[in-house]
Amino acid sequence: MEDKKQIGHSESEGNLHPKTVGRAAILLGIAVLLFSALLVRIFLLQTVKYEHYRQKVLEQITTESSVNASRGNIYDANGVLLATNITTYRVFLSPSSIARAQSLHNQEGSNIQLAPLISENLSKLLNVSYDFVLKQTTYTHYLDRTIAREVDEDTADLVRAFIDEYDLEQMIYLESTYTRHYPYSALASHVLGFTGSDGTGLYGLEFQYNKMLAGTNGRYITARDSSGNEMPYAFKEYIPAQNGYHINTTIDVFVQSALEEQLQNAYLESGGENRAAGIVMNVKTGAVLGMAVYPDFDLNNPRELDEHSLETLQNLGYAPGSDAYNTVKQNLQLNMWANKAITESYIPGSTFKVMTASMALEEDVVTLTESNTCTGFLTVLGQKIHCHKVKGHGALTFAEGIQQSCNPWLMKVGLRLGTNTFYNYLKAFGYLEKTGIDLPGEGGGVFATQDAFTDLDLAIYAFGQNFNVTLIQQITAVSAVANGGYLVSPHFVSSITDQNGNLIQSFDNHVRRQVVSESVCETVAKILEEGVSGAGGAKNAYVAGYRLAAKTGTSEKKERECPLCGYTALPQTIEGVGMFVCTMCNYTGIPADFQVSEKYVCSTVAFAPADDPQYAIIIMVDEPTEGTLYGSVVAAPYVANVMETILPYLGVEAVYTDKELENMATKIPNLVGYTVSAARNYCQRNGLNIEILGPDDGIIRRQYPESGMVVEKKSARILAYTDKETPTKTVTVPDVTGMTAAAANQKLIDAGLNIRILGTKNYLSGTGATVISQSVAAGEVVPRGTVVEVTFRYLDDKDFDEYLPPAN
Repeated sequence: MEDKKQIGHSESEGNLHPKTVGRAAILLGIAVLLFSALLVRIFLLQTVKYEHYRQKVLEQITTESSVNASRGNIYDANGVLLATNITTYRVFLSPSSIARAQSLHNQEGSNIQLAPLISENLSKLLNVSYDFVLKQTTYTHYLDRTIAREVDEDTADLVRAFIDEYDLEQMIYLESTYTRHYPYSALASHVLGFTGSDGTGLYGLEFQYNKMLAGTNGRYITARDSSGNEMPYAFKEYIPAQNGYHINTTIDVFVQSALEEQLQNAYLESGGENRAAGIVMNVKTGAVLGMAVYPDFDLNNPRELDEHSLETLQNLGYAPGSDAYNTVKQNLQLNMWANKAITESYIPGSTFKVMTASMALEEDVVTLTESNTCTGFLTVLGQKIHCHKVKGHGALTFAEGIQQSCNPWLMKVGLRLGTNTFYNYLKAFGYLEKTGIDLPGEGGGVFATQDAFTDLDLAIYAFGQNFNVTLIQQITAVSAVANGGYLVSPHFVSSITDQNGNLIQSFDNHVRRQVVSESVCETVAKILEEGVSGAGGAKNAYVAGYRLAAKTGTSEKKERECPLCGYTALPQTIEGVGMFVCTMCNYTGIPADFQVSEKYVCSTVAFAPADDPQYAIIIMVDEPTEGTLYGSVVAAPYVANVMETILPYLGVEAVYTDKELENMATKIPNLVGYTVSAARNYCQRNGLNIEILGPDDGIIRRQYPESGMVVEKKSARILAYTDKETPTKTVTVPDVTGMTAAAANQKLIDAGLNIRILGTKNYLSGTGATVISQSVAAGEVVPRGTVVEVTFRYLDDKDFDEYLPPAN
């Protein structure tokens, strides 16, 4: 029985309970599923997602350095380098390497403290603060902390010497890079633009053609272990950079320099307060040879304010670094960088009469000989609109009306055209669209809409008032009249080449449409030229030997002026209240806080030669404050100076009249060492007067004027001394300011002095030119024969046009 019980007991223990079996099966299934999932996961990791996780591993063990592409150069029309790159260096630390090296020094019992050593020396070499460098060394989990950028070669050599001296090769690194450099500093600053610290173009051509100039950076990938040590070469990869393309422009350095020099003179001598701008353009192709804004800025240090802007900032009295200070500084920088020639609009004034005259002649609504009597005003729709000559011009032909800038004449022919025809010509001349010039930020004009355009608007528009255009629009439209009626597209870039000189892209000249006929253009050019060389209002634009066609203009602006900084304030509704806010310093106040100021815009546009136009120029000074505030005085003389300088350079041959040859200036020869007879023979052959002072059989030992001086040939007299002693004959310089040309010339000659004429050169053709300055002050005692430079201007040529509705 006991055996059976035992056996029975054993059988009972050998049989698994069904529940136990079930649980075991579930656990086994779960294990199989988990194992299967693991196998699938492993399979995915090693096949489908292999590259993904491989990349993650590589990202953790590799460092990637950018290999900078060389940004393309910018050249002028003759291959002169305008923008390029220079090699500079980025100096950076490896804090983890410094910490590891310091640990080794500590273990060896060394007293060297690497972080202070590095911080002290780099702060002195790189002109950064000691605390800044020291802080970078504390980021021990970093392999790269930048200390300085754009370090020049000489400074880099000093850093290398420091590294070698203290064996810091694994702790301090120099990485060569490119920094944008402009060889001419401020030349064409508003056209070229500049780049940011990352080399990306921010303004001008640098921005417009950034993709072509930039190229594509390469990469250098190196594997490092957890300590920052470089791993085997198998983990290295090098992807070369693709350098940027070169930009070849239509800018001519000589023309650009001449324009900038005269633009600066025009601005400073007239006391300009809101910048000046100018453009020189090929009338047939639209190629822009020069475009300038004054004040300019240094492209190699573009964030430094110009003198006027800095004075504005300092006068506000804000604490440097304060929010208000930084806001105004930023606004001043943006204003300084803006290209006034294309971004801002202005009222063209009488320079627009060139367009009205062309329209009228093209539509045959007037003849050149038709006469009209100007009484000083014209009434249109009940509004009396004045001429700049309040008493009236009297009887004028249409040609004379243009030359004398008679408003009623232009209003009459405008009204004959009608609103639709006139407005369609505005479109045709390109005023209602942007020119498409290849620069960023081009603005547009401001005009009444065609459906709201009335006869009153037409009458005022006809003489260039109550609408706005950009400077580039105006010279483009005038160039259409100069070139025979064709509206061309202004542009700067002629071609793009790669680093080896291979042509990538060329840009053809583009004619948009013909606006008026060639015969009309020839007629208008003749009228304008006669206004310069004859009795017209543009006589200050005269250049001997070159037939300039020119038109001057002056317009008035009425603006609310900020009482703090003097900049314009604009209306703004704040919490339902009409306020004014300054565009520069953000000063906000009620209208009474802002005085209404009356300011002027003076300009002159011209092209030459009038009988075969090649080049056009426009100069505009915004808000002049000193002297006679007319475009004929503020801008025209400087237009003449630019054209006198660049036309011979551009291959335009001077053709002098007999009268011009008779009155040309000449350079005084060097007669020192000549015998008296030889000196007399030389002067006789060259049409010069000479007076011998001393023994008649001696040698010329001294002369006045000295050789190289320029004088008016007709009245020039050389005083030649044959005595060994220093000449003692002196004269007192008379005051000739305010005198007419003839009177000043005679007074200086009577005083025993020579004269050099500056400013307008056709002073003999009329009696209006007067002396505005002389180079030697009145009352000064000088040797006989000294040259006095006298500047003439026609001050009676008014071109100011204003329309103000009568008070109710």
